[in-house]
Amino acid sequence: MRADELADTLAVLDRLIAFDTVSANSNLALVEYVETYLRDRGFALHRMPDPTGQKAGLYARLGPEGDGILLSAHSDVVPAEGQGWSRDPFRLTREEGRLYGRGTTDMKGFLASMLALADRASKVDLKEPLKLSVSYDEEVGCLGIARMIGALPESLGTPRAAIVGEPTEMAVAIGHKGKVGLKAIAHGEAGHSSLAPRLENALHVAADFMGRLRELQGWYAENGARDSGYDIPHATVHVGKLAGGTALNIVPDRAEMQFEIRYLADDDPEVILGKINAMAGAGIDLERTVAYPGLQTAPTARVTKLACSLAATNATTKVAFGTEAGFFDGSGIPTVVCGPGSMEGQGHKPDEFVTVDQMAACHAMMNRILMTLARRDGSIA
Repeated sequence: MRADELADTLAVLDRLIAFDTVSANSNLALVEYVETYLRDRGFALHRMPDPTGQKAGLYARLGPEGDGILLSAHSDVVPAEGQGWSRDPFRLTREEGRLYGRGTTDMKGFLASMLALADRASKVDLKEPLKLSVSYDEEVGCLGIARMIGALPESLGTPRAAIVGEPTEMAVAIGHKGKVGLKAIAHGEAGHSSLAPRLENALHVAADFMGRLRELQGWYAENGARDSGYDIPHATVHVGKLAGGTALNIVPDRAEMQFEIRYLADDDPEVILGKINAMAGAGIDLERTVAYPGLQTAPTARVTKLACSLAATNATTKVAFGTEAGFFDGSGIPTVVCGPGSMEGQGHKPDEFVTVDQMAACHAMMNRILMTLARRDGSIA
């Protein structure tokens, strides 16, 4: 690897970090930068705006007809506000082998490496196409890719392999749980708090329901399907938010609770949701808010072996966090997750960073991808 090549990647990362693409904001400035970058290098582009017109996803393709390899990254990042950063989160800062900035690990480091690969690929006679996906609103429930995925066959065809570059410290991740997020609206009767025993308190209704959810969590921990590849080897039920009431002396007539289930490949989420619906009762309305499928790729699958060769590792793993990989896998594209950085160590934290060594390892993988796409037999040189 030439030092100037990695420098090119880090120059792209510097530009990407400067775009404030927190999920609540527009990502159009970043998308326009990426479009210009790729168009200047001969890529065919397909932009997909979201319903508001304030965000967009992007598919891109370079090279001849054929299956090729798809690389995928999301453009949005989680908020930095209120986290106590010691550096400007939207300015790339290099210190002692670390690259600080919001999104360096999750996951603009991989996006920068993708784009730098695109530059190198534009100067090579590819025998297979390089295909890229850049999505939005991943951090709020994989909303962007859920809207984009239907256009993939017409835009890009069906690649023979996809790599989603979420941070795995360059190990090849072959599994993660699926998720369904829900909102529960509990109903009660408003009235003066001095009459509280005569009235249905919506917060109490919600709290009782929460207790039943905790019992369901306990049941899955004891009796549910298990997968020892995960630190928590069973389905989980988690309540993240509860709100209700207007004043201490008013019995609340409405309370809102947000919760999620994360399930294994051997779990049927509809069965879990059926149990939850049965527990809710007449006083609670349930609404699904987000959902994404899990990933379950076999250790012996061709895509796993290919990814391990590309990443120069024998290490496979399963990750606790969700990704967009299940959408690609569900579309018939063999998929793994592999990218620079540590989600556990750096993801969503103040002073987020990725190491230069991790970026170099990702760069090396990208060069192996380039060699693979440039060889007629699709093998690794």
